[in-house]
Amino acid sequence: MHWYLVESPHTSEECLQTLQQVLAAGYLTHFSWGCKAGDHTGYVIFEAESKEEALLAVPAFVRQKAKVVELVRFDPEAVRAMH
Repeated sequence: MHWYLVESPHTSEECLQTLQQVLAAGYLTHFSWGCKAGDHTGYVIFEAESKEEALLAVPAFVRQKAKVVELVRFDPEAVRAMH
């Protein structure tokens, strides 16, 4: 399994529908939302097998706008090995 940061932007007009679909999928409380601050984006760090699987947390109608970034953690040994 890998960890992914998923950013799911949507417009203010798409906001309620996005929230309703994420709620129906069972992921509402996994996301943090910038909507009340005027940043209509959902943010989640999600464990999944692939980017494509992580992207399934985003409603299909806004999925093409989403960004998925695989995350890694570096330990001191890994950083030393880079030199």
